[in-house]
Amino acid sequence: MMPTIAVSLPMLNEVVALFVVSVGMAYACYRLKLAPVTGFLIAGVLIGPNALGFVQEQELVDMLAEIGVILLLFTIGIEFSLEKVSRIRKAIVVGGGTQVFLTVLLVTIGLYWMDVDWNAAIYTGCLVALSSTAIVLGLLSERGETDTPHGQLSLAILIFQDLAIVLMVLLIPLLSGEATTPAAIGAVLLKAVALIAAVLLLARKGVPWMLEAIARTNRQELFLLTVVAICFGTAAISSIMGVSLALGAFLAGLIVSESRFSDQALSEILPLKTVFNAVFFVSVGMLLDLSFLLSQPLLVGGTAIAVIVIKLVTSWAGVAVLGYPTRVAVAASIGLAQIGEFSFVLERAGRAVGLSPAGMGDAGSQTFIAAAVFLMLITPFQVTNAPRLAARFARKQEEEAPQKVSGLEDHVIIVGYGEAGRRLSRVLAERGVPFTVVELSPSHLNAMKAQGIPHVVGDALRPHILEAAGIRKAKMVVVVMNDPAVAPGIISQARFMNPTVQIVVRTRYLRSTESLQQRGADIIVPEELETTVRIFSHVLGAYMIPGEEIDRQVKLLREHDYGVMRGSIQEAHLMVLQGLDEDGLHTRAVAVRPGAPAVGKTLQDLALRRTHQLTVIAVRRGTRMIASPAGDFVVEPNDRLVMIGSAERFAACADLFRVPPPTP
Repeated sequence: MMPTIAVSLPMLNEVVALFVVSVGMAYACYRLKLAPVTGFLIAGVLIGPNALGFVQEQELVDMLAEIGVILLLFTIGIEFSLEKVSRIRKAIVVGGGTQVFLTVLLVTIGLYWMDVDWNAAIYTGCLVALSSTAIVLGLLSERGETDTPHGQLSLAILIFQDLAIVLMVLLIPLLSGEATTPAAIGAVLLKAVALIAAVLLLARKGVPWMLEAIARTNRQELFLLTVVAICFGTAAISSIMGVSLALGAFLAGLIVSESRFSDQALSEILPLKTVFNAVFFVSVGMLLDLSFLLSQPLLVGGTAIAVIVIKLVTSWAGVAVLGYPTRVAVAASIGLAQIGEFSFVLERAGRAVGLSPAGMGDAGSQTFIAAAVFLMLITPFQVTNAPRLAARFARKQEEEAPQKVSGLEDHVIIVGYGEAGRRLSRVLAERGVPFTVVELSPSHLNAMKAQGIPHVVGDALRPHILEAAGIRKAKMVVVVMNDPAVAPGIISQARFMNPTVQIVVRTRYLRSTESLQQRGADIIVPEELETTVRIFSHVLGAYMIPGEEIDRQVKLLREHDYGVMRGSIQEAHLMVLQGLDEDGLHTRAVAVRPGAPAVGKTLQDLALRRTHQLTVIAVRRGTRMIASPAGDFVVEPNDRLVMIGSAERFAACADLFRVPPPTP
């Protein structure tokens, strides 16, 4: 009988403790509706050498954490293609450069005023300037806010910070007094430029062809290995060239994003990213010394508050200098008000050559670590509430009166000039339908100005911006901007200012339809459902199902899944939108909402024709369409009155259909 051979795996117990405690804390956070990141950080504090001591040797954990950072930034690079990064290049250079420069400057001046040596002050400024790419972009992605204005600007600033880490690492020997020649610094910067150029070439030519060839083998494991090789290979090359691993991983993701198999690559790598990303945040939590935190709470708390204030000011300045309004600037700056994961890398590099935060030695290092961990813990709350807090703050600010559009009536107000807004405006222009666009992004404004597209500069949440866009005489408002935190407020404001306007809004998820309809939206287009409909149609088409049968099944699917909108305003709007002739432009389907003054009155009492020169041609009630209703017809809640008349007359009768907006 062969003897059993026991193989000892180094640090196996530590790894087991890490994952077991992480699962427990992540589950607790799920039950408490907290971000998983919070649970991972707390798990790290608990199992670290400064608390329960389940993990004494941190070398393996640090290595796994580095893998987690590489995978995280690789997935972010896949999601943000070269085209998207190119669109925000000005925000990266100007916005990110302003934020980093001002942060280093303010911290340096403040510490020097407190008699801290210049070198230590500049070093500390570099530590504070970096925000958490891992946490912020991860949370924005989970919330579907990466394409929002504040999400794009956060990405731009974070990309610049990841580029700046290269120069900061080069500065450390200079700040410590070690000899580093300008030629050596220039050489590393040239390597970084060469790496970026090589990545751009591979993204356009090499990698898409290679992934295409691998995909033809139909071997899932081979595809996964190829993607992992691209990820870690590019990161390794960047490290060899003296460039940040994080930048290399992000560039690797950009390479893959140019292939048509980018979605497949993302799905393959996500499970690995989840595992190692959890390890990273656990490793950060393990750095915290609870005894130091308990002995110096005022020092740690004061440092954390100072960092928040500085990052709010500098991040706001970085966004504001680009011309964005207060709401967007505040939302982005709140989300970036923490210390980033790469600050820990920079802190370790400085410690190796005798530098410490604020020149305080071990006390400075522990203060920095404690404040950073605390700020990371509260970051999920900041990112979640940033849009709401920003909107509340912006309402208190005075803004210049926008230039009003003139001569428009029965027009469409398009809120947002992203891809959907551009397509809609092009179609409306070709068909001769009057419209104007409300936009606040400087890059979009420049494009509209160059093309002669009518627009209003500002935030559609503000009443005077909608007023400038001619809301009171508008026929439709189409909200196509991707900002779920802002869309409900725009709908409520537009509905209150013009109760007769038809409001169409896009949303990412089907679950949002009910709340948006309660706010006053008439037609809601969930991307989630429409994607399902397209897949559904392709599948049936592949099996040679007749086109009319597919259309019937799609109609049934929409009727079932739209739920709250079934049998409501859709058919009435079809009557309104059938033609774009003069009569079509002057016809509206007006929703009678509960609580409106028109409820319970007859058409004769409302005197729509006699007083307002409006003719009711039909009423939609539930699933019934009542044509040419008589004067004794009693209006009930949720009726839809299809009326014809001029925009001026619809504006005059608005009070009959106006209800107070719902409380936020």
